[in-house]
Amino acid sequence: MPTPPTAALASHRTPLGLLTLAATDDALVLCAFDDREQAVNRITRGGLTAVDAEAATPAQLRILEEAGRELDAYLEGRSRAFTVRMDLRLATPFSRTTVERLDGILPYGATGTYAELAAALGRPRAARAVGTALGANPLCVVLPCHRVVGSGGRLTGYAGGVAAKRFLLDLESGRTAAPSL
Repeated sequence: MPTPPTAALASHRTPLGLLTLAATDDALVLCAFDDREQAVNRITRGGLTAVDAEAATPAQLRILEEAGRELDAYLEGRSRAFTVRMDLRLATPFSRTTVERLDGILPYGATGTYAELAAALGRPRAARAVGTALGANPLCVVLPCHRVVGSGGRLTGYAGGVAAKRFLLDLESGRTAAPSL
């Protein structure tokens, strides 16, 4: 029986807290506020074997480094988009569809409600399902689930906490000075 492909894990310190990154030889598969155990469980459920960065292949290291540089640039306000290759194999089909379309529906600096996102996805009665899909986003920050707010603009749950969501929304709206990392 063949060995499953590996995903190398690394921690990346940000103003939002510690993010756990994981990359295969081909793409970034995880950028999450998960601790190591949670990340390993997600990676394993996605059919991959988790390895520490020390055991990473050169291709995995390149992707992890690229993702780290892009996260830093984004969180410092020097970039508005991510170009690192991404793989959503850790997402359910509905979550994948939801997060893949986020940036096109809610561009940098914009916000929308769960109901508005559900309607834009052609599923107007699926606001709760959209919330669940966003809660399972394997590429937080990179795929901007933080742009979705509750009705009336209320800040609702976010994997990194409401303070992290507020920071990201303020950064994108220009209401906050970019931090130095």
